[in-house]
Amino acid sequence: MAIVITACNLTPGSESEANKEVKKNGEQIFIENADECLAIIEKAARKLSITGAAMIAYIPGDVSESWISKMKAIGSFANKDANFLAIAYAKASEMAVTHEDSGNGERKDITGEFGWQGGVILKVESGYLVGAFSGGTGQQDADVSKEGLDWLSEKYK
Repeated sequence: MAIVITACNLTPGSESEANKEVKKNGEQIFIENADECLAIIEKAARKLSITGAAMIAYIPGDVSESWISKMKAIGSFANKDANFLAIAYAKASEMAVTHEDSGNGERKDITGEFGWQGGVILKVESGYLVGAFSGGTGQQDADVSKEGLDWLSEKYK
């Protein structure tokens, strides 16, 4: 005989202890692997001879209500023409709302969004992983972000 235990919220707005634990574990995985993920993104960017800013984040759960993030300047996160760090976080902010890669032309940008390509979001069991790079073309930014997030997502399996 198998015993199945499920967690559910009985009170609106409350969260089960099991769900809290899953989210906490997801955050711990992120914290333990963030530096290596950013190193992978940096290596991919250097292979393409691009510099700028990389950021990654973990959004716990299915609804974007909070995240933890880490960034890394790869070369320099700004020059006289652009603040690459601000652009990377703008891409990430768009993805937190849409749960789709940034620059998705299927929806109209809202105030505060610019529709820049180069951010990648991946669903994992305990939430979402977000990665964005700014400094290359939109496609290059997306490619290096995806390389890092593909590696990081394996840690959630």
